[in-house]
Amino acid sequence: MNYLCSVKYLIVGLGNPGDEYAQTRHNIGFDVLDRLAASTSWELSRHGWVCEVKYKGRTLILLKPNTYMNLSGKALVYWMQQEKIKLENVMVVVDDLSLPLAKLRLRHKGSDGGHNGLKSIQASLNSDEYSRLKFGIGNDFPKGRQVDFVLGKWKPEEKDPIDKGIDEAISSILSFVQKQ
Repeated sequence: MNYLCSVKYLIVGLGNPGDEYAQTRHNIGFDVLDRLAASTSWELSRHGWVCEVKYKGRTLILLKPNTYMNLSGKALVYWMQQEKIKLENVMVVVDDLSLPLAKLRLRHKGSDGGHNGLKSIQASLNSDEYSRLKFGIGNDFPKGRQVDFVLGKWKPEEKDPIDKGIDEAISSILSFVQKQ
């Protein structure tokens, strides 16, 4: 019996639904999952777009919540319960203003750092002990313009570092699922 076939992971990329948010800094979680699922089609389902990816005997349920950032926890908890996935097999991919452009940081617990998506997840889980892969979006914006920056599109000169960062993020996700 191949026991690895039954191991499931929930990988949640945070972002906002709608064309106006596509390719924005705040949607880097969606972008990472889109590349990871490049050869798979997404299905609009309850609380988000979902697809399944197989990797070395593991099943990765990929979720892009359509609940908007502030209600991401609702979608995450629904899919954890729906797929019977343990909290230690959950990873959230999220943008982070405090990290330099395309720098990654993996944490297995911690504060929400002021991020509304993580606040929602932690409130829904009643825990801060879940894995999150933070993707640096930099913080090159004038005082008082944080929202415009976060919801802004990438600059042309950011494309190469972001592409490399997305590839590194995918490698981190695949390493995460192999360690369990």
